Amino acid sequence: MQDHQDGTADARTGAQAGPDYALSDLWYYAAPSRELVPGTLLPKTILGRDLVFGRAGDGQPFCLEDVCPHRGIPLRFGRLDGGEVECCYHGWRLGPDGCLKAIPSLTRDQTFDFSRINVTNFPCREAQGNIWVWIGKGKGPFTPDIDIPALPGGDDLGPIRIFDRQFFPCPMDQAVMGLMDPAHGPFVHASWWWRPKKSAYEKAKAFAPSEYGFTMCRHRPSANSRGYKLLGGAPETETVFRLPGIRIEEVQAGKNRVLGLTAVTPIGPNASEVNQIVYWNVPWLTPLTPLIKHYAVRFLGQDREIVTKQQFGLAHDPPMRLIDDADLPAKWYLRLKWEFARARADGRPFSNPVPEATLRWRT
Repeated sequence: MQDHQDGTADARTGAQAGPDYALSDLWYYAAPSRELVPGTLLPKTILGRDLVFGRAGDGQPFCLEDVCPHRGIPLRFGRLDGGEVECCYHGWRLGPDGCLKAIPSLTRDQTFDFSRINVTNFPCREAQGNIWVWIGKGKGPFTPDIDIPALPGGDDLGPIRIFDRQFFPCPMDQAVMGLMDPAHGPFVHASWWWRPKKSAYEKAKAFAPSEYGFTMCRHRPSANSRGYKLLGGAPETETVFRLPGIRIEEVQAGKNRVLGLTAVTPIGPNASEVNQIVYWNVPWLTPLTPLIKHYAVRFLGQDREIVTKQQFGLAHDPPMRLIDDADLPAKWYLRLKWEFARARADGRPFSNPVPEATLRWRT
């Protein structure tokens, strides 16, 4: 990406927008905990890697490469028995650590060194109703040196109130930059219930660097953001972005809290999955869950529709002219990606390139 004296910047699209279409050595959102049912296998494709998730005998989640080391059939077609994955083809059994445990075709007098065979095990963690997986480079073993993204409120968040998953037919970079874009609201999300198009006016927000990303510092929501008024009182909001594609927004009015987690998970170079999770501790909101979910799904769907249309132009790989200040979050995202990749390649600590700044735009 090249900056210009007039405040614009050129950024290549698609897989060229960063060191790779997605970063390794980071935690990616996999699924809500409720989808990982004991005794069943859950297949997922993340960062081009076919994975299969399950729960061990003690209930802890695990993740393996989705391929039997014997004849290559995906493990997803097998079954989970006693916390071990049994292949559907010849019954080979693998433990949650990916190590071979049994070969049914062996006779009693035949010996085999099971330690010679295993499939890649990906570190897996469960917290606050969500499953996260560490995607490292190569075959492992992987030892995460970064913690999973922390949601404010810890274990006191309560249950997930709303969950929505949508497929975005675009590179991860475009999904992420679209979700953090502060200027598209009046055009993509204009509606009577959220932000009328004619209500746009100039805004100024303070930003600061934070862990592997940046934060739009706590502030009063804009007067034309009607949705926040549901909490009553004088709500304040803070939005955190963190690599690889995590957006956490907390809205608080006194003791009333609503927390939204939006996580972009790359499926492949031109396909992304966007998961939207919402928590709240406001009892009177709960009866309104179906209505709130309807609008939340529609809101995310509007983002999906616009980036889907965008792909017709990006198919020609044009440079994107990113401007100050409205496009600075997108510029910061690309710089964060580059710095993280360089730091890993050089074997040095990550140095956050995002400065403290106050950005101004009209929306």
